[in-house]
Amino acid sequence: MKYSQLIGIAAVLALIGICFLPWVYVPNIEITLSGINGRVNDHLSFGRQIIPHSFLGTIAIIFFLIPKVWAKRINVFIGFINLSWAIKNYIIFSMCRQIICPEKLIALYLLILFALIIQICTLLPKLKVQ
Repeated sequence: MKYSQLIGIAAVLALIGICFLPWVYVPNIEITLSGINGRVNDHLSFGRQIIPHSFLGTIAIIFFLIPKVWAKRINVFIGFINLSWAIKNYIIFSMCRQIICPEKLIALYLLILFALIIQICTLLPKLKVQ
């Protein structure tokens, strides 16, 4: 695909931006969780999910820009790790705990969508065939 590398880079930047948006709202304790603020209380914390997404996204952008076969192959692996991390975040953040179910917000769905777009773009590299 002609623009798959640029679409992949844009999707990585959008994924990092989505970490700043609210992912879930827990109505009983009136708290909103995101990729930056994952702390519910002293006993329950989901951590700062922007750190692994930013790290993997930076590596993916570097490999999107390198026009070598080995870089594209490694990028497929990096994209898969990023997608699986996003799926893990979806499961962990949307899970019901002790009869308290959080309200899933649109950014949690967009997290999965952009991670999937990144993975698809890693599978469609632009390389010259010799």
